Amino acid sequence: MSEQKIYPVPASAAEGAHIDAATYDTMYRRSVEDPDNFWAEQADQFLTWSKKWDTVQDWSYGEDDLHIEWFKGGRLNVAVNCIDRHLETRGDQTAIIWEGDEPTDSKNITYRELHEQVSRFGSALRDLGVVKGDRVCIYMPMIPEATVAMLACARIGAVHSV
Repeated sequence: MSEQKIYPVPASAAEGAHIDAATYDTMYRRSVEDPDNFWAEQADQFLTWSKKWDTVQDWSYGEDDLHIEWFKGGRLNVAVNCIDRHLETRGDQTAIIWEGDEPTDSKNITYRELHEQVSRFGSALRDLGVVKGDRVCIYMPMIPEATVAMLACARIGAVHSV
């Protein structure tokens, strides 16, 4: 077995971090001691919900009642959370950095550009008759348009398979 190596976080990276070690410890403790309130706060702060949940968590390991459910009754949309919620404050910031097989073949896409492309592709899918619950198979190379197609499916409620 190899020796355990610890690599300290460089000060320059730590300065720009969302939280520091003390905040992490406090958050971790709260997540264990009061999980419902902790995760409700996180869900409120970092996600946009179209319908708020009724119950944060509901679980049972019972032999006749095995289930684990989070944010039961809640509804959200991945495309809204990946794109729309950032438009007001970060619309002109880069959302996707893509580099092709050749380093000179690259593209930066802003949240606003991504929103426009996803909305257009979602409309095109609807025009083709794709509705919520339909399944869409995507066969594309690793290009930004593949992400656009996946997010468009999520936006209209279609299940995608890549």
